Amino acid sequence: MGSLTAAVIAVVLGLSAAMNDSRFAHAAITSSLQVEFYATSCPAAESLIQNATQAKWNVDRTITAGLLRISFHDCFVQGCDASNLIKSTPTNTAELDALPNLTLHGMDLIDTAKDAVEEACPGIVSCADIISLATRDAVVTAGGEYYAVPTGRRDSRVSLASSVNLPGPGFSVASAASAFQGRGLNITDMVTLLGAHTTGVAHCEFFYNRLYNFSGTGCNDPSMAPALVESLKSVCPQASTGLGQTVALDQGTEFDFDDSYYKQLEKNRGILQIDQELTYDHKTSRIVKSLAGRGSRFGTSFGQAMVKMGNIGVLTGSQGEIRRICSQIN
Repeated sequence: MGSLTAAVIAVVLGLSAAMNDSRFAHAAITSSLQVEFYATSCPAAESLIQNATQAKWNVDRTITAGLLRISFHDCFVQGCDASNLIKSTPTNTAELDALPNLTLHGMDLIDTAKDAVEEACPGIVSCADIISLATRDAVVTAGGEYYAVPTGRRDSRVSLASSVNLPGPGFSVASAASAFQGRGLNITDMVTLLGAHTTGVAHCEFFYNRLYNFSGTGCNDPSMAPALVESLKSVCPQASTGLGQTVALDQGTEFDFDDSYYKQLEKNRGILQIDQELTYDHKTSRIVKSLAGRGSRFGTSFGQAMVKMGNIGVLTGSQGEIRRICSQIN
C-alpha cells in the first residue's frame, strides 16, 4: 500500500494494477493444481520444506508474517508464479526492486528450502510451490490450522518492477473489495485474508495520522481506543524522526496465528485504518463479528481463502519453467 506494504510485514493489500492479464480471468476456478502433486516425482518435497520452515521459525518468529507477505505480493501482481523472487539484471528491473517489495522478508528460507529439494529432486519442485507450502507451514507452526496446498505451479520467466502498483494506506473498504474481486476473491475472502494481520508489524509512519492529525483535524482518530492511542504515541511521539519504529498489528497475540486480530478490531484496537474500517462497513462488519465470535472458524476459513488465492494466475504444464535458483531465470 503506497507504500504501506513496504513497511507492513504481513499486509494483504498487495494489489496490482495489471488487471488485464488474461491469467487472472476466473483464476480461482480454472487452476489445474492438485494436492500432493509431487507424491511420485519428489515424495520428500513437502517434508523438506516443512523442516526448513520449522528450523527458521525456531529462531525467527517473524517468518510467518514475512512469508505471508511474499505470498500476497507474488499472487496479486501477476499471479502465483514466484516472479517477486527474481533479482534485477543490468537490462531488467524486476519486481523485487519495486518500492513495496524492498522490505520483503523470508527470501533466505525460500532459498534454503529450494536447496534441499534440489538436492533430493533436481529440477522438479517450483519456487512458486515452495512459497505456498512454506507459507502454510509457517502458519501452522505459529498455531494456525493445517490446510492442504494444491501444487503443480511453475515459475515465471518475467518479472517487471513496473507491474507492481500497490494502493496506499487510505484505501477504502469498498475500493479494496473491488480490487480483490478483480482477482476472483470475494469480500469474505478479503476480510479473512486480512486476518493475516494477526501477525506482523507496521511502521509508525503508516498510522501516524491516526494519532495526531486524522483527516486534517489535528486530533487523533476518534474511532481508536483511547488507551491504544496513548500506547502508540509512546512508541511514535509527535514530530519524531523515529517514524520507522514498529508496533504489532495484533495488539493481543503478536506471534500467534489466531482470531485475536478480529477481537482487537471489535475493541477499536486496529492499527491500520483499513483494518478498523472493516468493523464499520455494513458489508464487512458481520464477517468480522463472525470471525471474532465464539466458535469462530477463522483457521479453516483462512486456509480455504489461501488455497483460493493460490490459484490466481498460475502457470502449469509446459508454461514457464522450474527455476534451479529462485532468484534468477534459468
